[in-house]
Amino acid sequence: MSHPFSALTPDLVLDAVESLGYLSDARVLALNSYENRVYQVGIEGEQPLIAKFYRPGRWSDEAIREEHAFSAELEECEVPVVAPLNRDGETLFEFAGFRFALFPRRGGRAPEPGNLDQLYRLGQLLGRLHAVGATRPFAHRESLTVDNFGHESLATLLNGNFVPKSLLPAYESVARDLLKRLDSLFAENRYTPIRLHGDLHPGNLLCRDDVYHMVDLDDCRMGPAVQDLWMMLAGERHERLGQLSELIDGYQEFHDFDARELPLIEGLRALRLMHYSAWLARRWDDPAFPPSFPWFGSERYWGEQVLVLREQLAALDEEPLRLF
Repeated sequence: MSHPFSALTPDLVLDAVESLGYLSDARVLALNSYENRVYQVGIEGEQPLIAKFYRPGRWSDEAIREEHAFSAELEECEVPVVAPLNRDGETLFEFAGFRFALFPRRGGRAPEPGNLDQLYRLGQLLGRLHAVGATRPFAHRESLTVDNFGHESLATLLNGNFVPKSLLPAYESVARDLLKRLDSLFAENRYTPIRLHGDLHPGNLLCRDDVYHMVDLDDCRMGPAVQDLWMMLAGERHERLGQLSELIDGYQEFHDFDARELPLIEGLRALRLMHYSAWLARRWDDPAFPPSFPWFGSERYWGEQVLVLREQLAALDEEPLRLF
């Protein structure tokens, strides 16, 4: 079975970029990306461009254009984000059966976990992001829910025989217990979904010249605001409380944070863990995955997952983080 990107050669990448009127210098550098394929392409006499080729069948054209429109909206509001380049009113292009977009190249370094000064500034950035995100909903992009990140993830893993037989009863048992708790948690802690970045781990935040900017809105979706905040926190509980305080102080300069979302943090962490395993399972027929994630499918990996999900069940029994 041919995989989605089997025909995507360096020559095709160059031809796709040049089809939009650019003159390449024939240099193509593959960047670290698994869900899509991303390349740095040298341009004669200009800065290199970043060419992102979308995984066939993942998002509809409408959903990709909605992501691009959100980026443009943020850019218009001077929220620092790397938005796709617009050519004659279009940002999504097609070449030889592949959909792609071009982006300016932006460098920078990721924030340091737990740095309080950085967290205040990141809070300001996230507040600005959500002030725009809360103005209207997405029409074509999915929401983050217990159903799609939790129940569907478990179904994928059980139906595909990815969990070793020796660990299957333990994994299925703890996952079902966890999902039961998450169904209750999200039913009891109501929130107003807004447009989110959706995958705002520190690697998608880059600092250059003392300015943070966001990259890769490929997973933007509707969900609780706290989804974009909890991945900024690290360390023990007392450390995370201090970090949360700085983050929210910066955030509230630009957007009101609803503290009733704080009990969702450990639930969202649990959903991310399950969704990640299911993502690997869904992509296992892509030849880029087995050599990059050789431990997936091993007894050690699944044994660790059983322990991690049990820890998440215990974390749901603890008092949620709170603002002072």
